[in-house]
Amino acid sequence: MTTVLIVDDQPLQRMGFRMLLESSPETTVVGEAAHGAEAVRRTAELRPDVVLMDIRMPGMDGIEATRRIVAAGDRSRVLVLTTFDLDEYAYGALRAGASGFMLKDARPDELLAGIRAVAAGDAVVAPAMTRRLLDTFTAHGAPRTPGDDPRLSPLSQREREVLADIAAGLTNGEIAAHLVLSESTVKTHVSRVLGKIGARDRVQAVIIAYDAGLARPA
Repeated sequence: MTTVLIVDDQPLQRMGFRMLLESSPETTVVGEAAHGAEAVRRTAELRPDVVLMDIRMPGMDGIEATRRIVAAGDRSRVLVLTTFDLDEYAYGALRAGASGFMLKDARPDELLAGIRAVAAGDAVVAPAMTRRLLDTFTAHGAPRTPGDDPRLSPLSQREREVLADIAAGLTNGEIAAHLVLSESTVKTHVSRVLGKIGARDRVQAVIIAYDAGLARPA
C-alpha cells in the first residue's frame, strides 16, 4: 500500500485527488495540506511514501516545500503535479529534489502509475516535458567537461556509459541492448551509479549527468 499526502491550495482539487487515490486498492491518502509550509510540517508528521505536490500556492510554493522536504532527508518522495506546463517550474521542481513532474491533465491511470513508480524509487517526467527540460539544462550555464565534476570520479568507465544512457532516457532493457549486457547486470550498475553519485533516483541522476557535462541535448 502506497501512502500519499495531497498538497494543493484548491479544496476541490484535493477532493478529486482523494477520490481517485482511495478508489485504488494500492494507494491510501494519509493527509492533505493547503500550502507549502503545511506540506513540510505534515510530511514530517506523517512520513508518506509520496507527496503529491502542487507548485503555485500562496505563501511557500511547491518548489520551496519540495526543497525543504528533500533536505530533511526523510523517506518521502515528491511527485509534482501542476496545470502549468512551463519549463521553469519543471526545472525548479526537479532541481529542488522532486522525483517526478506531471501535468494535471494526465489520465487517472497515468497518475496512479506515476505515484507507484515514484514510490518504488523510479523517476517520472511527463513525456511532453522531457525534450524541453534537456534544452533548459543547456541554457542554465556553460557546459562542463566530465573530468571537471568530482561526482563522476568514483564511476568506472562502464558506469559512466550506464549513466550516459540513463541521461538519454533509455530504460534498463534498452541500456542492456545498447551495452550488450544482461538486464540484471544493468540493474546492478544503475544501483551502483545512483549510490556513487548520491542520486535519489533516475531523475536526479539525469540532472547530475547534464550538470557534469557527461550528457548534452542532441
